[in-house]
Amino acid sequence: MIHVRVAVCLAMLGLGMRTASAAPLDVAAEDYRPYMIDGIGQALAGARELRERAAAGDLKGAKKAWISARSGWERSEVFTAGFVPELDAQIDAWPNADSGFHAIEAELFGAGLTDVDGDAKALVGHLDSLHDRLRDIPLTPQGILDGTVRLAYEVGESKADGGESRISGTSLDDMRNNVAGIDFAYHTIFAPALRTADARLAGAVDARIEQLRAIVAAPDLQHVDVSALRRASEELVITLQGASDKLGLRRSTLEAASQ
Repeated sequence: MIHVRVAVCLAMLGLGMRTASAAPLDVAAEDYRPYMIDGIGQALAGARELRERAAAGDLKGAKKAWISARSGWERSEVFTAGFVPELDAQIDAWPNADSGFHAIEAELFGAGLTDVDGDAKALVGHLDSLHDRLRDIPLTPQGILDGTVRLAYEVGESKADGGESRISGTSLDDMRNNVAGIDFAYHTIFAPALRTADARLAGAVDARIEQLRAIVAAPDLQHVDVSALRRASEELVITLQGASDKLGLRRSTLEAASQ
């Protein structure tokens, strides 16, 4: 009986230690919320302006507003795919885009048309719905780390060979905003804890993020070193997966979102 009590006490102690170690990450995850609200707010404001400019027949103004909306969205992709996958699919479906950003992109930048009110109205509605939920959506360190890993992989794979915004020519900006979102999420939530747990591994994550930032700082998409981008992306994914254990989290995968 004594041995059983000791085992139970040790198990409870271990659970308490894991809870205590996770608490700082839970607190830090909340520090990500203002960034998320700002990014989606920019996307919503841009989408509203896009609709107004398109309704007025102002193609140049509508294109500019689309790019602004897109920038806010891409900075927020660490969050969007993992926490609101249903809205993410409606807002940013690709490559089969029947609605959302890319359906509008094809009309504005491809066909040179401003007859996009139906799609623009839907985009505003979806972004508005998401923006209204942002203050109440629970943010978990696991969910944000999973989103960071998946986005890091996406930058080096599906976006490296020309990107998803090919018609507008803003794919490189997409990648830059993605890297900015990765950088902010990692350094805001995970970097302090990882430096304490494993300073060498934390330094490796820093180095990989800087590699990505340097590669996408190319003057245009044609000057992006695609091989280096893929390699840096994969190395960042592997390094972040290695950090999962040190942070007391599950190892992030590239499969369906988990929070």
